[in-house]
Amino acid sequence: MSDYRGVPPVVDPVHDRRGAPTQPGSRMARRAAAAAPPPPPPQERPSHGHRSGGPGSGQKKMRVLAWVSIGLTSVMVAGTLTAYTLYRDAFGNINEKSVKEDIINPRPPDTGALNVLLVGSDTRAGKGNARYGQQLAREADAGGKRTDTIILMHISPGRDKARLISFPRDSLVQIPKCKNEATKQEMAPRRDMINSAYNSGGIACTISTVETLTGIRVNHFVEVDFSGFKNIVDALGGIEICLKSGVNDRASKLVLPAGKSLLDGEKALGYVRLRKYGDGSDIQRIKRQQIFLSKVVAKATSSDLLTDVGRLRDFIAAAAGSVTMDPELANDTEQLIQIAMSAKEMTAGGVKFTTVPWGPAPDDPNRVVWKEPDATELFTSIKTDTEPVPGPSATASAKPKVAIKPEQVKIQVLNGTKTFGKAREVADELAKQGFNVVGLGNFEAPGGVSLKKSEIHYAKTIETAADHAVALGAAVLPKPQAASGKVAATNAQSYLAANSGTTAGAGAKKGTPVIQLVVGEDFESVKVTKLPDSVNNSTITASEQKNVCT
Repeated sequence: MSDYRGVPPVVDPVHDRRGAPTQPGSRMARRAAAAAPPPPPPQERPSHGHRSGGPGSGQKKMRVLAWVSIGLTSVMVAGTLTAYTLYRDAFGNINEKSVKEDIINPRPPDTGALNVLLVGSDTRAGKGNARYGQQLAREADAGGKRTDTIILMHISPGRDKARLISFPRDSLVQIPKCKNEATKQEMAPRRDMINSAYNSGGIACTISTVETLTGIRVNHFVEVDFSGFKNIVDALGGIEICLKSGVNDRASKLVLPAGKSLLDGEKALGYVRLRKYGDGSDIQRIKRQQIFLSKVVAKATSSDLLTDVGRLRDFIAAAAGSVTMDPELANDTEQLIQIAMSAKEMTAGGVKFTTVPWGPAPDDPNRVVWKEPDATELFTSIKTDTEPVPGPSATASAKPKVAIKPEQVKIQVLNGTKTFGKAREVADELAKQGFNVVGLGNFEAPGGVSLKKSEIHYAKTIETAADHAVALGAAVLPKPQAASGKVAATNAQSYLAANSGTTAGAGAKKGTPVIQLVVGEDFESVKVTKLPDSVNNSTITASEQKNVCT
């Protein structure tokens, strides 16, 4: 059942931009700039909300441009690092910022995946930026910055799959304690819009907020403005889009015919800002943006670009000059090369674009709250990595002879801890992922103590039982130790009896072994491989809709 939790409207503060280095290519200059005292904190002004303003709203235009810039940055991180060893000088243009000392909250464990937080700062500093959104530039004193875009780029431990998760900027969430970026004073936790973390606490507070909300470790960050957007698109040789009907929109200064068009940087800006088209809805506009980014990913990872030395150099230079990274990512040659080698295996079809499931806040239609439990299941899928990882059988002597599907695995879940209801909690998680849960119960460890580590037990006499135990073990974190021979259960009962609506039992053949999962204190979660419809419906892959006009 969906759970929306709203709070009264909040204020969206604006944060001034720190001084930039005098020589962007010089790391010594960057260090000197970083040591300079920050400007005083700015005054707050009310947020206009995600539905404020008319179709030509300057703030919405800024949000769109920042969002697209983030997507292009993700392409640079995930794709063009393949050429890092050949173009070290171009990557030397990346600005650096160290924020580790400003992250003051406990951090989630590192799972081996690569999670990069991508933040779009809609700074109006610079001639190119001020041209797009002059009224907002004046309001923000032409040098301020806000984050209207937050995306977490997750690359699997195998470095062959990627998912970009977009966090709606107007999401009402719990902001943890953070240091104020300007004063370094600790700020108390609060309920606020997610982008307020960046406005007051900078990227360090944004990292802490994302980590505490999702339980996902952020390994690195990338900040980007959209001043280099046109140059990046032009460096790619333009992006081809397809429209069902022609466009003649004065607000975005875009004129395009029906059918296919190759957009240069200038026209691409107009396209991603376009609102008076189709049904004029935000949903349709976001879909167009995702399709546009999927085409960018496809082109940036194509062999045509990666094998063209001149074009690739131009693209890397255009992208690198527009971003700021943590020094660990910018300077760790070994890690960059490792990412580079694995990124060669990442095709455009392996990149997914997803928005956190959301709904309108009950008390304020201009704010949103995350839809639960759907959002938590999305985050769990990232923490546990949804891609199946082959492992040894329960006997550690052989791999399963055949693939075992979750619905073929019969499970009795036993609570080996002192936490009341733990067996049912875990059973529900397993059932949601398609496992055939048939029973519940308790397990009394010797001495009546709580079991420290989870265990899997299976019948010695059934030949296929070990393979079914392997399938279960691969779905539980941390992976339990498996052993032949079943244990005695107390207070055993049928799971089906208490869950009459479940389809458990439908996928298992007669004579299928029942595997026991004894839950210990170390149990963390069941891997999420079946995502809710709200997540799947908001996800597109880079290979989708290649020949479909929008």
